[in-house]
Amino acid sequence: MSKYETRLWIDGQYQPVNGSTYSLSNPATGKWLADIPSASAEDVEKAVKAAQKAQPAWAATPAYMRARVLRKFSDLIHENRLRLQELDSICMGKPMAQAADDVEEGRNILNFFSGLVELTHGETSLNTADHLNMMVRQPFGVVAAIVPWNFPTMLACHEIGPSTGAGNAVILKTSEKSPLSGSFLGKLSAEAGFPPGIVNIISGAGDTGALLSSHMQIRKISFTGSTNAGRAVMQAAAKSNLKDVALELGGKSPLLVFADANLEQAAARAIASITTNAGQICTASSRAYVEKSIAEDFRKRLSDGFKSIVQGDPSAEGTGIGPQADSKQAQNILRYFEIAKQDGKLLIFGPVLVVHEFETEEDAVKRANETEYGLYASVFTRDINKAMRVARALEAGSVGVNTASPYGAYELPFGGFKASGIGRQKGSASLLAWTQEKSIFVNHGDS
Repeated sequence: MSKYETRLWIDGQYQPVNGSTYSLSNPATGKWLADIPSASAEDVEKAVKAAQKAQPAWAATPAYMRARVLRKFSDLIHENRLRLQELDSICMGKPMAQAADDVEEGRNILNFFSGLVELTHGETSLNTADHLNMMVRQPFGVVAAIVPWNFPTMLACHEIGPSTGAGNAVILKTSEKSPLSGSFLGKLSAEAGFPPGIVNIISGAGDTGALLSSHMQIRKISFTGSTNAGRAVMQAAAKSNLKDVALELGGKSPLLVFADANLEQAAARAIASITTNAGQICTASSRAYVEKSIAEDFRKRLSDGFKSIVQGDPSAEGTGIGPQADSKQAQNILRYFEIAKQDGKLLIFGPVLVVHEFETEEDAVKRANETEYGLYASVFTRDINKAMRVARALEAGSVGVNTASPYGAYELPFGGFKASGIGRQKGSASLLAWTQEKSIFVNHGDS
């Protein structure tokens, strides 16, 4: 029997496993961790019914009280941080130090969202005689979120915080690769004061996600993951009830290095971007464009920097990079190695960063933008005019100047251009995205 809690969290309690299960193993050791339940149509229906029952009273709860629950949830995540770090690490091979950063980010963003709960107000207008016209914001009702496997705790916080803070009841589906922290977060949500049915957490693969995206009583769905899966979510939403859809999808992020850049800084940031979380980040800088005159120097700095990273046991102190989350991810890297041997030169181990050379700023920007993805981009230069010119020209939702992913700021919007997504996460408007606008017209005259 597994020592880990794996049951579905529905209506404020763990539910008995009635349907099918699948085996979950630790990618670093290959050892079995637990059998994970795949939520069935019956389980999803139970979650929807619980959410429908609980949501009206939660939406009517004063905003400051909903904010108080979010802050308590944040505090409990901090108090239980070691447990959450362990659960995320063993599921996907993430080094403990990186898991610690992720959990802390989740805690901080919940606190940020709690401060926004009381700011989801509307607008008024007196532009028409004898009328007070107003716009109010109301929650969708029952909503859903599907999170990926690479940042389990952090991204669960990204979804639970604003969706419930705005007055909705949420059904969150964890990834089949990293479900353990989600099950534990369900218990913490009850301790924080969420009423039964407001936070429901289920596990399963794509079939379970399809049940959510096609459900007629779910009014909004947020999905983070691959572009292909995002298309499937959007198609299912369109074919069902035209529910509101938010998508944070894939990336193929470019990193531009000009000859006047601080090369030590640029190389260090490039290495961190592609190796953090073993490169399994949608914003990872996988394409470097380096000015020709410094290309050889930069490649050597990359090679030396990669070789200094400590690989090994994710639970050991000092480990900088762990295994890929599963064999499929590892096979993808090996495939890129074969391409490198045929089309270029293989300098370093995976995850894979492809280094290109350029001669002009215009060429660098053009090549950086030659992709259907537009999630994150970076530019390294000491010339502020060039930096701002290039930052404006790059087709990406986030641009780092003399920095690179995974750096971000949760007080600012995050999302993608083009096929990298629809809508924005984080930022001061993040709670507003989980509300609907309603216009009300009040005639206070006699006619």
